[in-house]
Amino acid sequence: MREIVLDTETTGFDPEAGDRIVEIGAVELFNQLPTGRTYHQYINPERAMPPDAFEVHGLGDDFLRDKPVFAVIGQAFLDFIADAKLIIHNAAFDMKFLNAELKWINRPPIPWDRAVDTLAIARSKFPGSPASLDALCRRFGIDNSSRTLHGALLDSEILAEIYLELIGGRQPDLVLSSSSGRGGQGSADGWRARPRDKALSSRLSEEERAAHADFVGKLGDGALWRKFG
Repeated sequence: MREIVLDTETTGFDPEAGDRIVEIGAVELFNQLPTGRTYHQYINPERAMPPDAFEVHGLGDDFLRDKPVFAVIGQAFLDFIADAKLIIHNAAFDMKFLNAELKWINRPPIPWDRAVDTLAIARSKFPGSPASLDALCRRFGIDNSSRTLHGALLDSEILAEIYLELIGGRQPDLVLSSSSGRGGQGSADGWRARPRDKALSSRLSEEERAAHADFVGKLGDGALWRKFG
């Protein structure tokens, strides 16, 4: 199963008010393991960057001036995501921007049912607890020390680790970079599964332990179970 973990940075909150996407980052997963393939693109929004948005991601007018507009990169982005499920934190935000950009270049929208919202999953799994990326990194012990500003590729790499924890735990072969930096491609080096700080407690009750011991005792001294006692 192919999935794309995706994040965007924008000039603001509302595409209908003229806000635009300025960065897209995405990480490919196959059967819940990273393949090493990423997509990363800065985009000229064809408008000035508001100060409040600049404070969030640090992408200013001078930096974005020579970057391609969405109309130029739109097809390459669509080719990368193809028909995969899109794993997004606060999916409604990113999806409304992506579909607005696609509408403006006369492309069909991405169906909303392709989006898997990790924010909704986190709120359902941990009701009443903070569910931001930073809060979930703290909960799952994920290193986000390089996240001084929002960045679409770095955030999508972090989100991939969070997503795998939310659906049941990272796989032993999961490899994601936490040091890609701006403008670079994501890499597949440096992450390995870590042992838990505290071992999980046994799910066996005392009654179950006693019943098992009684059962093994009746099997005699040569019972195989005695070798694993």
